[in-house]
Amino acid sequence: MAAKPGVRPHDAVRHPLFARFYARLSILNDERGGVGSLRDELLAGLSGRVIEIGAGNGLNFARYPETVGEVVAVEPERHMRQLAAEAALRARVPVDVLAGTAEALPVADASFDAAVVSLVLCSLGDVPRALSELRRVLRPGGELRFFEHGVADGRPGMAAAQRLVDKTVWPLLFGGCHTGRDPLGGIAQAGFTDPDFRRVRIPERGPALPHSFHVLGRARSL
Repeated sequence: MAAKPGVRPHDAVRHPLFARFYARLSILNDERGGVGSLRDELLAGLSGRVIEIGAGNGLNFARYPETVGEVVAVEPERHMRQLAAEAALRARVPVDVLAGTAEALPVADASFDAAVVSLVLCSLGDVPRALSELRRVLRPGGELRFFEHGVADGRPGMAAAQRLVDKTVWPLLFGGCHTGRDPLGGIAQAGFTDPDFRRVRIPERGPALPHSFHVLGRARSL
């Protein structure tokens, strides 16, 4: 069933101070932290019509290959959405930036060939609902591309630290972000199949931080 437009206000997410901080930090991470090359890997080989949720300041836009016919980017935070609209003008492919939330996407059923989630599942209010929405808007056999940080798999001490910061200061300081969520588990529970992924640590060297543990990959919608 299609989501009803207007169920939530366009600016349901309001983090004006964090949005400005993140807009600067994300550029530094792309240029100096190696995230830019991971974005290239995330988007390589995509084609057709693509939806991206939580597009932020639009750092993915310039990296979409020319085989993509259109990108529809949904971003709920006003300042981020303005930056995304500016980034869309510099993209090689058509990008339409929409106000809206991942939990109630303002688009039709089965209308996209692929979906992209990039450093966004950590901060959503309802991850299962958002992933269910992505399955709704993807055509049968459509592809989900994901690049997310989450639980420190196989490191119980760090996982405990993640749970602690998630219950206290981290979401307050970082725009609702949670460090210890399980993006792979959520994607599987939502009914996506055939996952193909690799684990990435950012930064690659030096001390690990609660948000250092990432997964990069793809899965299919039935």
